Order: sequence, then C-alpha cells, then structure tokens
Amino acid sequence: VVSVGDGIARVYGLNEIQAGEMVEFASGVKGIALNLENENVGIVVFGSDTAIKEGDLVKRTGSIVDVPAGKAMLGRVVDALGVPIDGKGALSDHERRRVEVKAPGIIERKSVHEPMQTGLKAVDSLVPIGRGQRELIIGDRQTGKTAIAIDTILNQKQLNSPNQHKHNVAAREESDRLYCVYVAIGQKRSTVAQLVQIISEANALEYSILVAATASDPAPLQFLAPYSGCAMGEYFRDNGMHALIIYDDLSKQAVAYRQMSLLLRRPPGREAFPGDVFYLHSRLLERAAKRSDQTGAGSLTALPVIETQAGDVSAYIPTNVISITDGQICLETELFYRGIRPAINVGLSVSRVGSAAQLKTMKQVCGSLKLELAQYREVAAFAQFGSDLDAATQALLNRGARLTE
Repeated sequence: VVSVGDGIARVYGLNEIQAGEMVEFASGVKGIALNLENENVGIVVFGSDTAIKEGDLVKRTGSIVDVPAGKAMLGRVVDALGVPIDGKGALSDHERRRVEVKAPGIIERKSVHEPMQTGLKAVDSLVPIGRGQRELIIGDRQTGKTAIAIDTILNQKQLNSPNQHKHNVAAREESDRLYCVYVAIGQKRSTVAQLVQIISEANALEYSILVAATASDPAPLQFLAPYSGCAMGEYFRDNGMHALIIYDDLSKQAVAYRQMSLLLRRPPGREAFPGDVFYLHSRLLERAAKRSDQTGAGSLTALPVIETQAGDVSAYIPTNVISITDGQICLETELFYRGIRPAINVGLSVSRVGSAAQLKTMKQVCGSLKLELAQYREVAAFAQFGSDLDAATQALLNRGARLTE
C-alpha cells in the first residue's frame, strides 16, 4: 500500500490485476480495483480503511466481484456483497454470479407483453407496466415513491401464494410467480428495518430478497448494491422465471459514485459527476429484459426510483434515467398534499410499452381515461374564471373530478 485515505488505497506491485477484481488487505478488509494506472492501482475499500496502513500487503483474489444468487436467497436481508445481515445464519446452497455482466442482446429478447400488476389502480390503468419493462418512479422527497414500490411487492402476494381453489392448482406455475428484489441504497438503517418489518408482517418476505447498503456503509458498497441486486434478479430471469427489482434510489448511487470517482481523481463533468455516470445507470437498467421463448422466456422488471430537488425533472441524473427507462411515474408534492395518493401527475407520467402488456378487459375500461383526464385538466383551468358553463363542459368537469378521485 502506497497511500490510503477516504476509502481509497493506492497500491503498488499488483502487476497482472484485472479491472474490477477483488483484492484482500492484510486486515481482512476487501476492496475492488477500479483505476489501473502506470505505476499504481487505485483500489476502493469495502469497509473501514482505518485498519489499513502504509506498507501493508495486499493479495489478489483472482476473481471479479461476485454475489450469491438462487432461491436460497429468498426471505433474506443481505448487504451489497451478499453477506446476510438479518442474523438468520449463513445462506444455504446457492450459486455465485458475477456482479457486472453484459445485458442480453437483441436476438435473445422479446417485446414486453405480460402485465405486471402493481395493485394501484392509478398505475395499472394509466401507466401500465409489463414484465421486462423499466419504469422510473420519480418525485421529490416525501411524495410516496417508496410506498408505490412496496405496494407493488405486497401486491405480488396473491401470485406467489399457493392457490386456495383446489381445481386451479396448476395455475401457480413458475410462469405466474413474480419474485421481488428490493435494493435500498443510502437509506437510514431505521428505514430499512421498518421496511423489513412491513414486508414480513404481510408475509411477503418469503418471495423477496432485500439488499441493503445503508447510509452508514461506505460509498463503494452503495455503488455496488444495485448491481448485486440485479445479479440476484438475473438468476430468475435466466432460468425462465420472473422477477421484479426495485432500486431505491439511484440518485444516492450516483452521489456515491461521484464521491468515488473524484477521490480516484477521475475528471469531473456536469454537476461534478464523472463522464460515465450515464453508463453507470444504463448498463444497470439494460439488464432488465424480457427473454425470448428460446432462452426460457424469463423476465426482469425494474422500477428505479429517483429523487428530484424541488420538482426539477430536467436536472442531470433525472433526464439521464428518464431517457434510459421505458416510461416514468411522476409524483408531485402538491397532489400529495391535496390528498390524491398515490400522487401521480397523469399528464407527465407515461408508459412507453405498457399498453401492449395490459389485459384486454383492462384496455376496454381504461382506453379513454387518459384523454378524458387531459380534457378535464384543460377545461378545469378555464372553469376557474367562468360560472355559466354549458352542459357538456359541466359533465366533463364532473366526470374528471370523479376520475381524479
């Protein structure tokens, strides 16, 4: 070790090291090699760097960062490296998967066509989500972004529980089930504990994996957690099963990545984020896909969450992620305080794939809803000025007000 500080160690003499390889320090702390330079290697440390001293020895592990995956993970809470933190003992039999893999190509994909019900009527009717889609949940703090995500997990209960009706036992095949992965990035430990409690009280933990990189964890772990969760979700996707992954939230991951990059002395770009912050998110979200029938027809649906500052959807990270995903659900503080919850702004929220994934019955009911709501909002603005409105306008106003409720 040449120098160490701020979670970054500069190490000399690791000649054959690969980019992204795990290394182990003498104190037992692990790290990942990110910057391979001429005279030394920049290593980010997973854990406390206080135990590392100048002149310590560093060992290569020879393996790129990997995490455990498989059905043994269901019902567990793990950290960004896949180590259990719920106190229920070690993981039973599992395979290990690389954290960074390439997304499936065009040939092995299929267009999204099965619905993924969130259980929220406003979402399922107006911005429907299909299996294999990426739908961004964006809004200011305290607008109920996490609530939408958690409700979606809890709503999969009826899909994952054994059927009550005896004659319909076969319907609960793997093709119906939807396993859930929830990645908490940079949240308070108390918040994560609360989430675990909510999910387990609803008996939803049995089909869920929680990956937690809390605010007290070092930045490299907050940066890694989404990829770890994604690798666990891909196990289901690649074995013909269906999974849903929630990243809560990616703006914290971007901040952690910015911190790492600046400490590694990579040149900063807009808002001091490094130049590859777009690639950071695109390579993550491209891994959510619907596989073709030849490759097992599995799917991974992603619901990334982004927190905006004062409703600014056109900031750097929000625009990046909006352009990567297949649509967004915009939540607004004003609607939230008016008592419209989930506080979805129907005008700004879109689903670019969803209607193909809606059920026929749902389509018939909801086909004209968006148009009617748009017309209502148009007329409602005028209605504030005038009192004598014709009957058609009045009917439109009444219907719109009821729809909004």
